[in-house]
Amino acid sequence: MNSPPDLITVLLVEDHRAVAEGLWALLDDYDDLTVVGWADSVAEAEPMTQQLSPQLALIDYRLPDGTGADAAARIRAHDPAIAVVILSADTSDSALLAAVEAGASGYLLKSAGGDEIAAAIRAAAAGETLIPARTLMEVLARHRESARLTDQQTERLESLTAREQEILALMTQGLDNRAIADRLTISYATVRTHVRGILEKLEARSQLEAVAKAADWGFRPTPPAPPPQPPEP
Repeated sequence: MNSPPDLITVLLVEDHRAVAEGLWALLDDYDDLTVVGWADSVAEAEPMTQQLSPQLALIDYRLPDGTGADAAARIRAHDPAIAVVILSADTSDSALLAAVEAGASGYLLKSAGGDEIAAAIRAAAAGETLIPARTLMEVLARHRESARLTDQQTERLESLTAREQEILALMTQGLDNRAIADRLTISYATVRTHVRGILEKLEARSQLEAVAKAADWGFRPTPPAPPPQPPEP
């Protein structure tokens, strides 16, 4: 498709037809922008890019067969000169980082107005990065801290002995120490000793807090083994 040199050609990647049509109509209101096509999935985005050679892809982050970051990575692997702006309802740090790692120049929320979207398209097509370095540094810092805390939580859960894990699993079922002792056929004093160990390792002040922390950290109790079946006659 031959276009005037100052006309920015845009490919839409959006799985909801009504949204795509709305964006198409919105961008048509700007004399320097023109939509050249629409893809509704990650799989369709790359071949549409090869066929239409747009200057920029405006991509929804949530697609039926992946993310906008997946689509961006495929598009830019085919042609790194194509700019990418992600349009998303996802405000998470992980989504923003994935978009940046895939080569997106901008990341806009779907609440953005037409002028903001048009301005982002123009800037990205001109080679500008729309995500401030300070914002990206803050996101990376939060991401690293979250990863550190997750590793720490995993280590604490893995520090529990097999018996402590067994008792914690029963605690998550609402059993008190006496009931746990009866269930495991061990002494009440032994259960209390193990519970103290669980609280210490999880840095919990009560059994309720230990159960809450374990659930939040991804503790998955191992289901009890089924009782042995009597031999068949």
